[in-house]
Amino acid sequence: MNTQDQQRFDILYKQHLTNLTLQGKRPATIDAYSRAVRRISAFFDCAPDTLTTQQLKRYFASLIQTHSWSTVKLDRNGLQFFYRYTLNKQWEWLDIVKPPQVKRLPDILTPVQVGLLISMTRQQRYQVFFLTLYTLGLRLGEALNLTVHDIDASAMTVHIREGKGGKDRVLPLPKRTLHALRGHWCTHHHPKWLFPGIGSKADNPMDRGGIQKAMKGILKDCHIQLAITPHTLRHCFATHLLEQGLDLRSLQHLLGHGSLNTTARYTQLTEPKQKQAAHALNQLAEQLVVLWEVA
Repeated sequence: MNTQDQQRFDILYKQHLTNLTLQGKRPATIDAYSRAVRRISAFFDCAPDTLTTQQLKRYFASLIQTHSWSTVKLDRNGLQFFYRYTLNKQWEWLDIVKPPQVKRLPDILTPVQVGLLISMTRQQRYQVFFLTLYTLGLRLGEALNLTVHDIDASAMTVHIREGKGGKDRVLPLPKRTLHALRGHWCTHHHPKWLFPGIGSKADNPMDRGGIQKAMKGILKDCHIQLAITPHTLRHCFATHLLEQGLDLRSLQHLLGHGSLNTTARYTQLTEPKQKQAAHALNQLAEQLVVLWEVA
């Protein structure tokens, strides 16, 4: 950018950040929406207030080639916010980019596989972390942000703060999880974090990248070739509880879902449902009279 463009960009970007804050956006949303403005400005090497619809289309066509649809959607939403609240303009995103509606079912580990994964984890901090993710059904960020003060050993509960959408919830704390958390805390005695970083990063929670890398190595050791991430343990938590007979409303609260429909998708993953469907399909196939079938 030339000096004039850079100055204009700095003013617009600062206003964008202010608007995001005034609208009460979550830190993760602010980060994503501000990145969208930086990315498109770098792509055209100019302030983004004078871009045409054709330029926006060209930008998204390029973005689709190098990034996931989730990133494309975030950039679309971030730029829409920028246009609406910073530039006071409207643009029809349907005419520019429309990410496809994709609803995938996650891979699920059996309870035996979950136990194997945790058992094969070499470092204690990751072992306890994976146990916590699974037995409480937490999102990665929720587990990383757990503090000493969130644990109520007398009531056997854990307070999940600032979950998705800024929602808090209180969960039952299994005895085994409490015992593991106590043992892990005794290895670091951090005054705040249950899962602090190491060395110079001890004042912050553990690194996400390290957790994901550790899980990849463990999956390889366990010869598990499914598409598994730390978040999969939350899916396993939900599916296994349904298999044990927990009702959907209770599971909705445990997971912190705003909609029961979101929770209900796990019914498709339970083993009893799959067996029931398999039985029905086998009956359907067996009832067919096929004259050309060879024994």
